Amino acid sequence: MIKILVLGDIVGRPGRNMLIEHLPILRQEYQFDFVIANGENAAAGAGITGKIAQELLSAGVDGLTLGDHAWDQKLFLEEIDQLGGICRPANYASEVPGKDSLILESKGLRMGVFTVLGRNFMGPKVDCPFRAADRLIEALAPEVDLVVAEIHAEATSEKIAFGWYLDGRAGIVFGTHTHVPTADAEVLSAGTAYISDLGMSGPYDGVLGREKQPVIDRFLDSIPRRFPVAEGDVRLSGIIVEWDQELGRSTSIEQVFWRS
Repeated sequence: MIKILVLGDIVGRPGRNMLIEHLPILRQEYQFDFVIANGENAAAGAGITGKIAQELLSAGVDGLTLGDHAWDQKLFLEEIDQLGGICRPANYASEVPGKDSLILESKGLRMGVFTVLGRNFMGPKVDCPFRAADRLIEALAPEVDLVVAEIHAEATSEKIAFGWYLDGRAGIVFGTHTHVPTADAEVLSAGTAYISDLGMSGPYDGVLGREKQPVIDRFLDSIPRRFPVAEGDVRLSGIIVEWDQELGRSTSIEQVFWRS
C-alpha cells in the first residue's frame, strides 16, 4: 500500500507555520509516502514566493500545486522555473512559465501530479480542463505508475464531472479553491479516490481564511477594503488515500483535520 497525504490551500503565515511545525511529525507518525499541497495562497493569502515554496518543500511537502492566484506575487513569474517540486495549472497557455506537471518517486513508485483550473465562475481564460487532463494523462502514462489530478475550481458540478471523467484513469482526483471542505470523499466505481474540495490549511476563525469583520463590512456596504489574513483556529485540512500497487487503484480515502 502507498499512503498519500493531500493538503488543501495553505493560507498565509498561519497556514505555513502550522504545516512547517506539524508536517514532519505527521510524516513520521503516519509514514506517508507522498505529501502534496496546494500553495497558491501561502504568501499573505495571495500567491506564493520562491522562498516560501522552498520552506514548504523543506518541511516535507513533495509536490506543490498552484491555482488562479499563482501570479499574485509578481516576482514569482521569474522564480518558478528555478524551483523543483512545484507545478502551475496545466491549462494555461504553453508559453506560461513553470512546469505543467510533476513526477514524484517513493518506494520505487513514480507518481505524476498535475492541476487544472476550472472555467465556471473563474477569472483566468484557460483551455478546457477536461481536454488538458486528457493530454497530461496521455503524456504521463508511460512514465508513471499512478496519476494524481487536481481541479482548482469554483463550481462543484464541474469538479464532480471532472472526477467521473477521470475515474479509473487517475488514482486520486481532488478539488481545491473554495477553502470549504466538502463531505463527499469516496472511492469511485473504477477506483479513483475523489473529493470535491479539501478545504484550506489555514485559519478557520474567519471567512475563508480572512478576518471576519472586513468581509462582513464589504457585504454590508460594498466598499472595497483590505482583507487581512485571520489568525485563529488554524488547521491542516485534507485527505489520506491508500493506493494498492497490485490492484492499481485506490482502496480508501479518509478526510482529516489537524488543529493547532
